[in-house]
Amino acid sequence: MKDVVAEALDGTDAIYLSIDIDVLDPGFAPATGTPAPGGFAPIDLLRIVRQIVLDTNVVAMDVMEVAPAYDHADITVNNAHGLIWEALAAMAYKKKMLL
Repeated sequence: MKDVVAEALDGTDAIYLSIDIDVLDPGFAPATGTPAPGGFAPIDLLRIVRQIVLDTNVVAMDVMEVAPAYDHADITVNNAHGLIWEALAAMAYKKKMLL
C-alpha cells in the first residue's frame, strides 16, 4: 500500500480516486458490467479507501461500473454507498485533526 500511495503522489499534490466496483468479488458486487471471481471482499476495499484518503490529498472521487438495473438485492449499490461514506468519514477525520 505504501508503494501504491508513493507512486500515486509522484509529481502531484492532489489525488482523484476512481473506484471500479468490479474489483470486488461478484458475490459482493453482482451488478457490474464485468464481474470476475477472486476479487476483494468489501472490508478490504473499505480499508484501502480509508488509508488512501488518510494518507493523501483526495480532492474528488467516483465509484464506477455499478449497474442498478441488475442489482436485485441492492448488494452492489450498498457496497458502493459504503465506499463513499468511508471516504467522506476519512476526510472528516482529517479535517477534525487539523482544527
